[in-house]
Amino acid sequence: MSKNNILVVEDEAIVSKDIQQSLKKLGYNIVGASATGEKAIELANEYKPDLVLMDIMLKGDMSGIDTAEKIKETLNIPVIYLTAYADENTLSKAKVTEPYGYIIKPFKEIDLHTSIEMALYKHSKEREVIKERDFLYALIEGKEDEGVIFVKSNSRLVKVKTSDVLFVEALKDYVVINTPEAKYTIHSTMKDIQRKLPQKDFQRIHRSYIVRLDKIVAIEQPNVVIEGGKKLLPIGGSYKEELFSRINLV
Repeated sequence: MSKNNILVVEDEAIVSKDIQQSLKKLGYNIVGASATGEKAIELANEYKPDLVLMDIMLKGDMSGIDTAEKIKETLNIPVIYLTAYADENTLSKAKVTEPYGYIIKPFKEIDLHTSIEMALYKHSKEREVIKERDFLYALIEGKEDEGVIFVKSNSRLVKVKTSDVLFVEALKDYVVINTPEAKYTIHSTMKDIQRKLPQKDFQRIHRSYIVRLDKIVAIEQPNVVIEGGKKLLPIGGSYKEELFSRINLV
């Protein structure tokens, strides 16, 4: 298992060395140490560490809070504050930068280890959420293969071919995507799911149903018969004309 890279920002040399020794004992890799905010920003941009341990009170023009804010503007790196000051004013300024932890000095190695591991775990989960969100946005915008959709099932994104979809059914705040092999219940709206499905292949036939046109085997008014012949879906009055305009009548 690879070691996580940590950047230490502490202006007291002895304290900085103690922190680095503790981090090494705990199995972390030190990519750099800085006593000033300016140098910390430079090191963060160069090494892109997995996490920054940041003393709030730094010597020089930039405080730890100022430094964390600058790092946050350009890099997606979690920051844990180290401080001997726990007053309300300092805390109020620090929390605006959305740190991943806040350790009061002096602290024990177990506190350091726990805070770092919690921060790294939280950050990794946030990155997963962002990645999934961006992927789903790409699907909506048509940047992915139009012939597939991805649905969330048991904490997984499952690839479903749109050619396998029989129909979609609305159930309150959820929709159920029906295929011959499985049903997928997702938190969405009919309007949203209709936008994601290829319009040339699917048709809304009722406020609660969307069907794939080539899965319709018969129309027994006021219903359509879906492939397999075991499912009848009602045709809503306001959708009837559009449905009939899209099928070949002879």
